[in-house]
Amino acid sequence: MSIYWQGKQALVTGAGGFIGSHLVERLVAEGASVRAFVRYNSRGDAGFLRLIPEVARQVQIVAGDIRDTDAIHKAVEGCQVVFHLGALISIPYSYLHPLEVAEANVMGTLNVLMACNKLKVDRLIHTSTSEVYGTALRVPIDENHPLQGQSPYSASKIGADKLAESFHCAYSLPVVTVRPFNTFGPRQSARAVIPTIITQALAKSVIRLGNLETTRDFTYVDDTVDGFVKAAEAPGVEGKTMNLGTGSEIKIGALVEKIIHLTGSSAQIEVDSSRLRPTDSEVQRLLSNNALAYATIGWSPRISLDDGLKQTVEWIKDHLHLYHVGSYEF
Repeated sequence: MSIYWQGKQALVTGAGGFIGSHLVERLVAEGASVRAFVRYNSRGDAGFLRLIPEVARQVQIVAGDIRDTDAIHKAVEGCQVVFHLGALISIPYSYLHPLEVAEANVMGTLNVLMACNKLKVDRLIHTSTSEVYGTALRVPIDENHPLQGQSPYSASKIGADKLAESFHCAYSLPVVTVRPFNTFGPRQSARAVIPTIITQALAKSVIRLGNLETTRDFTYVDDTVDGFVKAAEAPGVEGKTMNLGTGSEIKIGALVEKIIHLTGSSAQIEVDSSRLRPTDSEVQRLLSNNALAYATIGWSPRISLDDGLKQTVEWIKDHLHLYHVGSYEF
C-alpha cells in the first residue's frame, strides 16, 4: 500500500474495460477509495470487474454514460484524482459508427474536463492512444511527432487530447495525458490482436488475421497501469503528455510465430481480407520513445514481451469460454 493514496478518493471512468479494470485493481491494492464508473446496461454488467469480484466488492460502482453531463458531474464529486479511460476504442467500429465514437470520445471527454475543472480536482489523468500518431513518419515516435487522424477513432482521440490540452492552458486544469502503446494482457477482449491470435492458436487449425506486415510496440498491462499511477503521483507534471511504450517493435507475423510456439499450436496462418483496414487508414508502424515518461515520472517497462505473452496465454487458457473463438470481434 502507498501512503500517497491513503484517504484519497479516486474515480476511474471506463472502469469495466480492460485497462480500467486492472487500474481499479491496482488502486485498491494501493489503499485508495475507488469509484468505478461503468457504462450502464440493463444487465447490470460491470464489464471486466465481474471477473475480479473480490476487488469489485471493495469499490463503489456507478453506472452511467460519459455523454451525460450530470452523470459525470456526480461521479467526479468528492474525488481528488480522476482517471479518464472511458471511450469507444474499436477502430473497425469507428468506420461503421463515427458519430457515436466522436460523441463518446470527444463530448464525453469534454464532460469529464468540465466536471474536473468545476469541482477542482487535484489531478486528472487523461488517456490518449498511440493511434493518434498514425503511421510513423519517424522512429522512435516521441510526443512531438505529428498527429494523424487515419481513422474516425484516432481522430476522436486527437480531439479529446486537444481538449485536455486546452483546459490546462485556459483554466490551469491539472491534467496529465498518458499515451499507451498497444497494451495487452489478461482480460483483454478478442477485438485486440494478441487475444485474437492466442484464442485461435488454442482452439483452431487456422489462425485468420489481417495485415501481417504492420509493426507494433506492445506493453504489458501491469506496466501501463504503473504509468497511470506514477502520472497521478508525480509532482509538477501537469500539462504534460507522455508515451507509455516499450521502445521495441515486432511485426504481427513474427508475433504470431511467438504465440504458436508458446501454445504448442500447429495452426496455419491465413490472411482474412475482411480483417484488413482501408489502405490509407492502416497504421503501418508504431515504435515509441518513452524517454519523457522515464525522465518526468520515473516510468519504464519491466515486463518483457515474452513474459507478458506467457502470462496472457495462461490466463486465456483458463478463460477460453469467455471468447467467441475465430469470430471477428470489433
